[in-house]
Amino acid sequence: MSDLAPSAIALPEVEINIVKVKAPVEATIVESYIATHSSSPNFIRHITFDVSGTPLEGKFVSGQSIGVLAPGVDESGKPHKLRLYSVSSPSGGEGGNPGLVSTTVKRVIDEHWETQDLFTGVCSNYLSSLKPGDKVMVTGPSGKSFLLPERPQDFHYVFFATGTGIAPFRAMILDLLQRGITSQIALVFGCPYRTDLLYFEDFKKLDQEHDHIHYITVISREGSRPDGTKPYVQTAIIDQADILQPILTQPNTLIYICGLKGMESGIYSLLMEQGIGGYCELSSDLVGKDPSSWTREERKNAYKASERTFVEVY
Repeated sequence: MSDLAPSAIALPEVEINIVKVKAPVEATIVESYIATHSSSPNFIRHITFDVSGTPLEGKFVSGQSIGVLAPGVDESGKPHKLRLYSVSSPSGGEGGNPGLVSTTVKRVIDEHWETQDLFTGVCSNYLSSLKPGDKVMVTGPSGKSFLLPERPQDFHYVFFATGTGIAPFRAMILDLLQRGITSQIALVFGCPYRTDLLYFEDFKKLDQEHDHIHYITVISREGSRPDGTKPYVQTAIIDQADILQPILTQPNTLIYICGLKGMESGIYSLLMEQGIGGYCELSSDLVGKDPSSWTREERKNAYKASERTFVEVY
């Protein structure tokens, strides 16, 4: 492995929008199972589509998304909008089959703050209710910037995920393994309760079987850190420093962040506090300004990612 400078990072050329929303293709559900560690109040499923025989076969690359069109119309009478879901299968397809594409879907079930009416996400509930053999209209691939580098063997990786943000990292880690890459790979996954751990047994097994793979879980609501604060994905930089800091301080390490919007600011802030550079920089309008005087909004947008950081939040 060579020590490349950040400017040497190049992403592969990938195909996008082969199948557009105006002319979707039909896929068949071949697999749908609960992906949480154990009984959880959240319903999160690993769902696999069979796109064999369509223009999408063999076209998805880890880090990209598949589009799903739920049938029916919205309140205004218009067809439901396309929803994108990160692909959780490696570039060669689920189980090595280029016709099989997987994703990770959480049923959205919530309550409106004002009306107290139940709110359910249209597409997530539609997808989660489908069974093997059911048909679904899909598009894609989408995305060309949240990808592994063109020469993945030249880099180490730290993946930070919350919730279904783990989907692209399942795909990427499987990709790296299938390509025989032995770079250091750390996955930091955060969730409120241990029941919400996704693909737990799979990642635990990878950690046990490969010395270069490190699986770190962070449970925010089941305990506190020694200083009384709650653990989140960013605090693993300190709490698991023996694993993470030797990787993060390498000049050819890349970090990927996927999950809830706002999680990236905590990661940037802690990296800077720990003196770990190369992944972000202070926004120009805050240079020289006392951090204690920053507003809440300024803190949220205090740092911007460098070329060594890839972010996909929602």
